Amino acid sequence: MDTNGIRLFVIAAETLNISEAGKRLGLAPSVASARLSKLEMQLKADLFHRSTRKVVLSIEGAEFLPYAKEIVAQEDAAHAAFGRGKATVQGTLRFASSSSFAQLFISPILPEFLDRYPGINLELKLSDTQASLIEGGFDLALRNYAVEDSSLIGRRLADDTRIMCASPSYIEKHGFPRTEADLANHQIVMFANAKPRVLVNEATGHTFSFPMASEKPRVVCDDGANMRIAATAGVGICMSSVWNVHTELSEGSLVRVLPDYRISDSAAIWLVYPRSNVLTAKVRVFIDFLIEKLGDLSVWDSKM
Repeated sequence: MDTNGIRLFVIAAETLNISEAGKRLGLAPSVASARLSKLEMQLKADLFHRSTRKVVLSIEGAEFLPYAKEIVAQEDAAHAAFGRGKATVQGTLRFASSSSFAQLFISPILPEFLDRYPGINLELKLSDTQASLIEGGFDLALRNYAVEDSSLIGRRLADDTRIMCASPSYIEKHGFPRTEADLANHQIVMFANAKPRVLVNEATGHTFSFPMASEKPRVVCDDGANMRIAATAGVGICMSSVWNVHTELSEGSLVRVLPDYRISDSAAIWLVYPRSNVLTAKVRVFIDFLIEKLGDLSVWDSKM
């Protein structure tokens, strides 16, 4: 079957207007009608019920539509994979991400992406409280943990090193902790529902978990940006991703606490999408764009 005819059918099914569908593809109404008739002959089914007043999708047309959309999506994805057809990549892409990460690194580069792909619209769900991809109907999401759900596929974007830090004003007032036992005497700013992480002293091999079971945080926050702001203001000691605090560390408004210790796990930032979805052109080009712009985030670690 001619994929151009299938693309025409998809647009006609969405608009219920064959002339308009043809116009979008640069076809005269008579040519569009003839091309759809040819497709119907190949399928041996009427895809539309036509009258002088309106066009209605037939039962067969409704059954064929999801397959037609997948064929079009796969063709677009194939072109995008080889850097072709950028001007024709279109549609609304629903993307979920950490609000803190998006503020720093995604929103600033969106103008370039939208200029590069004028046919794509973005619907962003930005929250440090992570939403379900499947239930939320998202095409793609940014996550800071490896894919454990068998219904999802993940693409590693960058490392996600975590460190402990506090402001110089807080250290001056409360003292600098020398061991993990000292943390019991300090104010802790903790991310909501944070799982304990094991820290290891690379020189001695000594380990401990943070937060410790005996510790009660002074402040609990569900937003990484505000946790960073609170720590910078002198509220207490926090554990944060390097990407979230690297500017403050470089400027000196935050300093590392227990700098001889590192998180023992290899946390990373992942781009995740539903396994059941076709990797459409709009998703593929956005993944490629984010990897192009943000894939070398190890420069943050070099400053620590």
